[in-house]
Parts: sequence; structure tokens; C-alpha cells
Amino acid sequence: MLSPFRMYARADRGGTFYWENTQTREQGSLRTKDRKKAKELLHARNQAVAQPLMNRELGRAYLSASDPKLVTRTWQDAINAYCAREMRGSSLQRCQRAYASKHFDSIRKIVITETRPEDFLALLSNVNKVSIHCFLRYLHNFAVGLGWLPWAVLAPKAWPKIACKKRRAVTEEEHRQIIETESNQERRLFYDMLWHTGGSQTDVAELTAECIDHQNQNLVFQRKKLKTDAAPCVLRIGPAMAQLLAQLPQTGPLFPKLREIPSNLRASEFHRRCHILKIHGISLHSYRHAWAQRAKKAGMPERYAQEALGHASKAVHRAYANGAAVAVPSIEQYESAKPTNVIPFSSTPAPAAPAEKTTVTPTTEQWQQLQ
Repeated sequence: MLSPFRMYARADRGGTFYWENTQTREQGSLRTKDRKKAKELLHARNQAVAQPLMNRELGRAYLSASDPKLVTRTWQDAINAYCAREMRGSSLQRCQRAYASKHFDSIRKIVITETRPEDFLALLSNVNKVSIHCFLRYLHNFAVGLGWLPWAVLAPKAWPKIACKKRRAVTEEEHRQIIETESNQERRLFYDMLWHTGGSQTDVAELTAECIDHQNQNLVFQRKKLKTDAAPCVLRIGPAMAQLLAQLPQTGPLFPKLREIPSNLRASEFHRRCHILKIHGISLHSYRHAWAQRAKKAGMPERYAQEALGHASKAVHRAYANGAAVAVPSIEQYESAKPTNVIPFSSTPAPAAPAEKTTVTPTTEQWQQLQ
């Protein structure tokens, strides 16, 4: 193996020995005229470069013994494995679209075990998208979790901070303007259904008349993002929603034309309507924020609101409900109120709970009437 440094003496410097990098042609003085001492200094420089390379090769040998693909697996292989998980529908499309972005080209062919922090920092510094930051972190944690990356490329505190855009809810006045100015009846009823249910645009667009339980006055539907065996969403039909459902078809899809339109086109049409009304900063997803904030303001228990929106995490639900103007009752009202909801202790054992129970979420209007 060729040594990275060589030694030579300069006569114009009185015989002082110098070193030279054989690859970069960089030069420097060894600050001695003693050949023996100069050789020792040059040997130390060569060892400083050769030892990390030796350690790296030793590490590759040990890693390849446990997993032969560990030293050849690239980030593109990790992307393929990450997208092949139990994803489906819009989640899979969003994941594939993000990793197909040109921003990931800089690390696509890099071997995972040879990744340096500078590779990630260079990628993140060239893009100002929160989605790219999040998907890179998902991919990094996925590789660490599978053992494809024995160590973290970036420590949790070393990741650049995310500057998310502020999301807000649709106000009641904005919703009224949208409804009044929308000439298409199906879209107008669609926006009104989003306001009353807080569902995602895909779930609401694919509602059918069979989702209405007339006997129990419930709206029952399966969320598209969840597994088919997941518990359905059960919403109590209030007076306002009952009037809305009476205007919709009584058989088949409730929104037959909107159901056939892709979600991006529905979002574009809503954005056009808001642009005409000079309403900025909202989207169809803002109706979910609006429902969460209305439920919080009405005093609905968090477990009911979380169940209605399908949030498995309390932190996520509270982010949706953040911004609600809640008027806190005075302490005197609680002190003077009788504890009507307190169950006294009894020697009689309580009856056994049923094996399975479906949660029925009341409407926000019903909670407002109870306050």
C-alpha cells in the first residue's frame, strides 16, 4: 500500500526535512534537520492516516460476518423496505412521492454504515420543507430499529429544528361564507358535512346511505387510513346533521360525483373558493381542527373528541384542539355545585363489564346544549 506521505529535504532551507501528501500534493515542514527524527515524524503521520482505514476494514469484516449485506446496503434499499411496510392508500402514495424527490438523490447510493453526519446535514440545508426533514428522520429511525445502522448518524438534539407552518381551523363565519357562495349543491353539502363530522375529506366523500343507522340515530363509517378490522367511527346524529342528511341521497353514495374525484382536485376546488373569498391559511383539513376546537370549547370530554377524530395519541389531538377559546368557569360554581356524578361506595359488587363496547360520540351541538 502506497504511503500517503513522503519525505524530502530542501537544500535552500539548510537541509530541513519536509513532508508531502502524495494525493493532494500538500506540503509542510517537519521542523528538523535530523533524518532519524524526521523519519519518526513521517511514520507517525502515515500511521495516523492508515490506522483509521485499518480500523474501518476490521469493522467491515466483523459486520459482514453477522450480516453480509450490512456493508453493501444503501439508503435506497432502506427506502424500499420502509415503503413496503403495512402502508396502503394515501399514506403509501405520500411516502413514495416523498422519497422519489430529488432531495434524496444525495444519499440514495450511500452505504448506510458509511453515512456521515455531514451527508444528512447537507441534505437538510439544501431544502426548506418540513416533509423532507420528517421523512429523513423516519428513514433514519427505521434503519436504526432494524439494526442496519449500528449507531445514530445524528443525535436527537443534533437534528435541525423544524419550523412548521401555523395551521388554523375554519371559523364559523368563514364556513358560512363558503356555504353561501358555493353554487354547486353537492360541494356545499360536502363542506357542511365536514363541519358537522370533522372527518377527513376522503372518509366523508365516500360515505353512503348505508352508513346511517336510523334506528339508533348514529352515523357509522370506517376510516380509510386504518385497518379493515379497526373499530368504526360512530357519531351521534344531531338535529343539524339530521337536516343535512335529509338533503342527501337516501340510497347509494351520499356524494356520488365528489367520490369519483381525486382528493387533490377536491382540495384545489376548495382553495379556489377560499381565494375568491380572500380567505387564506385554511384547507379541507382545517375542518378537523375546527371540530376539535369546537368540542373543546363546548366542554366535550377529550376521550369522546379523540374517538370522533380517530386520534390514537392525546398529543396529536391536543395539537388539533389548540387555539380554542375556552371560558374557564369560576371556582365558586364548582364549590356550590352538587356532586351529582359521584358514585357512592356500595358493598354490592358491580356488574361485570361487557366484553366489547362501542363508543358513541355525541355531536358538538348536544354538548353545547348540556353546558
